[in-house]
Amino acid sequence: MSRELCFSTAIELARRIRSCEVSVTEVVQAHLAQIERVNPKVNAIVTLTAERALAEAREKDAALARGAAAGPLFGLPVAHKDLVPTRGIRTTYGSRIYRDHVPDQDALLVERLRGAGAITFGKTNTPEFGAGSQTFNEVFGRTLNPYDLAKTCGGSSGGAAVALACGMVPIADGSDTGGSLRNPASFCNVLGLRGAVGRVPPWPTDAPWGTLHVPGAMARTVADLALMLSVMAGPDRRSPIAIAEPGDRFRGDLGRDFKGVRIAWSRDLGGLPVDRRVTKVLDGQRATFEALGCHVEDGEPDFTDARHVFQVQRARLYHRVREFMERHEFLLIPAAQVPPFDVSQPYVTEINGTRLPTYIDWMRVCSDITVTGLPALSIPAGFTDDGLPVGLQIVGRHQDEWGVLQLAHAFERATGFHRRRPPVAD
Repeated sequence: MSRELCFSTAIELARRIRSCEVSVTEVVQAHLAQIERVNPKVNAIVTLTAERALAEAREKDAALARGAAAGPLFGLPVAHKDLVPTRGIRTTYGSRIYRDHVPDQDALLVERLRGAGAITFGKTNTPEFGAGSQTFNEVFGRTLNPYDLAKTCGGSSGGAAVALACGMVPIADGSDTGGSLRNPASFCNVLGLRGAVGRVPPWPTDAPWGTLHVPGAMARTVADLALMLSVMAGPDRRSPIAIAEPGDRFRGDLGRDFKGVRIAWSRDLGGLPVDRRVTKVLDGQRATFEALGCHVEDGEPDFTDARHVFQVQRARLYHRVREFMERHEFLLIPAAQVPPFDVSQPYVTEINGTRLPTYIDWMRVCSDITVTGLPALSIPAGFTDDGLPVGLQIVGRHQDEWGVLQLAHAFERATGFHRRRPPVAD
């Protein structure tokens, strides 16, 4: 039963808790046992608040007995990325400078998740200050890919992705600048959603007007992802870029008829080097969208100078992409240009024989999308011949996370790739 609880969906766990089929304490104990058994092999959760979580679980069970259960995430375990401030819980940012740092405030997303009834389990590993899509630092070391312990889990939300894949938590938060929600999701066979700028307001932040970095949700199913987003999203006066729309809109029915919907399919976003193993896996999924009734055609917006734009200015690129997306409701591209690579390698230096000029060029299929401000989701889309996960990136129109989630839900139901667990977790 313990293993069953750990791989239940968040929605199913929440239902079973509310119907008293299982106690919050049992759910917490099951996940703590999974962490104790699996985490030493993968190093995903780097600060664990077990006693605090158990005490909170007992309090929630008492509240449930009184009929006082509150919040859509009531009793669900969650782990926070080690870049996210958590009051009273060590937050290192993956840096020796902050090895013993304990914040005196919670981030906005922590406030909202706890307010919805979630129980904090601790912190997940990240590279120092979240720089790069490979999760390692001098405080906690490397986080390993559960599908192959010799490979990277990606990053910078790598600890979160691995914790989800291994059944240590049913939901986890992360953040994304150049691909840090989407890349580890692709590498670990889970989902990561980079929402529209301001959908999940960033706070605290030294750059309140910034539009590249966004907090976001990660989960094992689209429905769980939508549930988590419904809690995290919504306006806040501390964030001047926050979208005014409330988050509860994401709790609707994800079902939709996609007959006739125009989709652009791009193997390489206009010439980016993409590993042949990734292309092989994703090519096989084009027919899935056609079977859903979509009108799929080759194409991508003009991403000329996108690499430069990611570091400087972006108005012209935005309008080029906006005009393209008026003709196509969705853009489908790889979520990562390579499959998981050797964990001892800091970053990818070449793809298919093409040398890459900087340490972030191997993740341009994500960072190029970042500068458009469009919502983008990485969803499990298959495995390489040697069993490594490959994610597909679904890009939607301006602030249309709901449409992205609906298409992802349809693809998930048609394929079922998310059901495959990493061997280390069983």
